[in-house]
Amino acid sequence: MRKQEAVVRPVSGALGAEIFGMDLTDIGDADFERIRELLLRYLVIFFPDQSHLTPEAHIALGKRFGEVEVHPFLPKVEGHPELALIESDKGGKADEWHIDVTFSPNPPVASILHLVTCPESGGDTMWSNQYLAYETLSEPYREMLDGLTAVHVLKAPEVGEMKAEHPVVRVHPETGRRSLYVTRMWSSHIPQLSRHESDTVLQFLFEHSEQPIFNCRYRWQPGAVAMWDNRATQHLAINDYSAYRKGQRVTILGDHPTGDAPRWKNYERRGDERYYPRRVNAKAGY
Repeated sequence: MRKQEAVVRPVSGALGAEIFGMDLTDIGDADFERIRELLLRYLVIFFPDQSHLTPEAHIALGKRFGEVEVHPFLPKVEGHPELALIESDKGGKADEWHIDVTFSPNPPVASILHLVTCPESGGDTMWSNQYLAYETLSEPYREMLDGLTAVHVLKAPEVGEMKAEHPVVRVHPETGRRSLYVTRMWSSHIPQLSRHESDTVLQFLFEHSEQPIFNCRYRWQPGAVAMWDNRATQHLAINDYSAYRKGQRVTILGDHPTGDAPRWKNYERRGDERYYPRRVNAKAGY
């Protein structure tokens, strides 16, 4: 019997689509190529009613995209170190816009999240299309950004401080499109600018890239799976619930973000010029 074609329903005008009629425990080569195509087109794709997805099948799906991560400090599903356990009562509420792990030299390519338990209402997740965020800027502003980098910083007791520097605008290795690549949660400063200039530019880019016109919002049902391209999206888990929420996530290890080479050397402060940080992960001094 011929396998029925999956049905694709866009979630918003900016990005996102629900995929019906595909069983993620039984993915052949043709199905996988279709998933890959849809992910590149819609940036985040959703598979409702995948309650039967086993940890083994979840991990196997991730491995089709590449090597999967064993997260250094997130809790794991017992017996499956590749499967991060995200629980709302144990700090698993990422309620600020972010791109995953940009403080690494090789941030993740994509993530696959299986929502096992979710509240009856609340706890939606939002994604933002960073291609559109870049493409809707004026030409002079895009030209300036194409020659800048940003420093991304994590400070956590488990790992100390991790830091990486990436282009402010990255070029997607598969589509060739440019996207904004700064994030409110991790981006510290743009080293080619003075720190006060950097604060101003970053704050504008954060607010610009998070606009509703670039967003989709997904209301979870138990068993649903979301898969997103970490190279061209940001996401935010809305913290408007108190009931228990549990997810299991596979993350595909990353590539090296590329873009235009910096066109200016790093800013050097003049004399005793001082910097008074207004942002949480910006540091005093230069």
